[in-house]
Amino acid sequence: MTLDEITKTLVNLEADEITKKVKAELDAGTDPKKILKALTDGMNEIGELYEKKEYYLTELVLAGEMMKDTLKILGPKLKAEEYGRKEKIICATVRGDNHDIGKNILKLMLLSAGFEVIDLGKDCPENKIVKAVKKSGAKIVALSALLTMTIEEIAVVDKALKDAGLRDQVKLIVGGAPLDMEVAKKMGADDYAADAISGVRHIKALLEM
Repeated sequence: MTLDEITKTLVNLEADEITKKVKAELDAGTDPKKILKALTDGMNEIGELYEKKEYYLTELVLAGEMMKDTLKILGPKLKAEEYGRKEKIICATVRGDNHDIGKNILKLMLLSAGFEVIDLGKDCPENKIVKAVKKSGAKIVALSALLTMTIEEIAVVDKALKDAGLRDQVKLIVGGAPLDMEVAKKMGADDYAADAISGVRHIKALLEM
């Protein structure tokens, strides 16, 4: 078996096969970093298929779950530096909003891209976000707001970070159905992403600024 087969298995969404093939490669003595690279290549390909509208949200969720399952196996075999972990990213759905599918997909995409993710869950108050920034030193806060009535919470988080003297050290990126770049900027965010795939790309760009 080749590492290309792991990439293809992920891209073809063969959920029953992916963990078997990863385990087989590990048992054969394959470098865990090479297996992770094959999986990451698969996720990148899935991202391209999603952007071309050949894959949809259902496929993206399934691929993310498959990736999560493989990371459970690979995680213990990889040291933090081998995993290629870069910056810490805080993800949360704003207070008053109990939708977390978008946030969860972004989390999985960020993990597969090698980031360390601090998931604060849904219906998250601003003080919890401030506390997490203080504790982790994260440079990115990614907020999801799926309800029109909750988008004002982005401004609340922005103000709370300013009041805590932390706003200058973090970039605030937001996403969700009621939002666009104009609304995001009005709420005090630095950036907006329409979906999880572009979210990862925007986060990488923000970290390079």
